Amino acid sequence: MKSSLFPIVFILYIILLSGCGAEGKEASGTGVYFDTVVDIRICDGDADKLLAECFDICEEMENVFSAQKEGSELYRLNHRNSNSVEVSDNLASCIKAGLYYGEISEGAFDITVLPLRELWDFEAEDPSVPSESEIKEALKKVDYQKVHCEGNTIIFDDSDTQIDLGGIAKGYISAKLKAYLLEQGCNSALINLGGNVSAVGSKTDGSEWNVGIQEPFAERGTVFDTVQIDNRCVVSSGTYERYFTADGKQYHHILDPGTGYPVETKLQQVSVIGTDDVLCDALSTICVLIGEDRALELIENEALDVEVIFIDNNHEEKWLRD
Repeated sequence: MKSSLFPIVFILYIILLSGCGAEGKEASGTGVYFDTVVDIRICDGDADKLLAECFDICEEMENVFSAQKEGSELYRLNHRNSNSVEVSDNLASCIKAGLYYGEISEGAFDITVLPLRELWDFEAEDPSVPSESEIKEALKKVDYQKVHCEGNTIIFDDSDTQIDLGGIAKGYISAKLKAYLLEQGCNSALINLGGNVSAVGSKTDGSEWNVGIQEPFAERGTVFDTVQIDNRCVVSSGTYERYFTADGKQYHHILDPGTGYPVETKLQQVSVIGTDDVLCDALSTICVLIGEDRALELIENEALDVEVIFIDNNHEEKWLRD
């Protein structure tokens, strides 16, 4: 087997194309949180202080949402001694949002998929396809409907249920960072959480931020298309993000909670543009999971205020605009 795994820490599939502008104080920095690269650029106010506090928030949120970091709040929840657990406001809010997107996607988006993710282990040095029996066993533990949120209390119907918020936590965190910056009077900043790009205002010269969409399976930094945003975000999910090849077949990291295998739709990548970071994060994954036709129906039925870029397996692009 020849492995083609690309760890998320190296996958910045939305590339920042331009700086703050001609005027204004600027501070920027890069860190590694949530197993990905975080890049923050602030172009207004006390930039150095705001930048440091944003990274403090990232560290705090990693200690809440990481399913792998021993001692994090989510890790403790997954290794609980009771099936009724009181959690923080942040964790409760994110779990509640995850359950909502599970409902509107009819289970395609499932926050209890952790047993499957750990079974496939795309970060392994030599990843391999799990056996059919292993997948069937893991699937018994996957069902978001066995999780309930009553205020800050998380209630589980099954002691084997474990939560993974990887499909929504970055959107929640970028929204939290934006809210903090706005509270501090910041009018110009750009946040990149491993490809979740979110803008506070515009550049200091009044122009919009230019954001490039990575071309699937191309060399990193190869721009397929560009979008312009202010006070909005751009979030992409793609089958090229993490994958390996075994016996001539490619296996990617976006797993179907119904079958236990990587989902097979005709989409290589979906990018969602909107003002709600959490929605855009979850929806980008949902669209890949359910395919273009069902995604368009979902967006219409739920009256979701987004624009979407679909890139199919033939590298053809389709826009859904407001």
